[in-house]
Amino acid sequence: MKLELKMKVHEQHENKGPEKIKIALVIVSTSRFDEKISGEMNTDKTIPLVKQLLQEYPNYSLIATDIIPDSEVQIKKILEKLVPDSSNDAIIFSGGTGLTPKDITHETVKPLLEKEMDGFGELFRYLSFKEIGPAAMLSRATAGKIRNKIIFLLPGSPNAVKLALKELILPELRHVIYSINKVE
Repeated sequence: MKLELKMKVHEQHENKGPEKIKIALVIVSTSRFDEKISGEMNTDKTIPLVKQLLQEYPNYSLIATDIIPDSEVQIKKILEKLVPDSSNDAIIFSGGTGLTPKDITHETVKPLLEKEMDGFGELFRYLSFKEIGPAAMLSRATAGKIRNKIIFLLPGSPNAVKLALKELILPELRHVIYSINKVE
């Protein structure tokens, strides 16, 4: 109890978050989806990267992965499947946050968010700027909650996913999950 008194409030909240965290990862890429359905060798680098990064967090597990096309119908369909599923705490989308006509993940998911976590996108673009310069402003990365799930929308670049996970998501995920599930 004494130790908890010396902790800052955000540290106390993080400690109250779940010990084990389960993550679902959705790759939104028509080209990767086409590889998947045609039986070609899959060239996705994000799923193996996330698995590797999670090795540093033994209480975090990647419990579901999927690759879907850049399609509003498919994005909504996967959300309808994953949001009510009690076996995951967080859903990460990779792809569809840029400015090309096919980038529709942002337009599809953002209106469904009950609360947005604006600071995530701001910090992500700031950290990206430090790595890639002004091109970081093209990203529409964001995060928010739907019911009791935290949803992250990330660029399709493995380097961007690595940056978001290492610097922002994984260190703070217990706190985020505690906050969205807190009963007051």
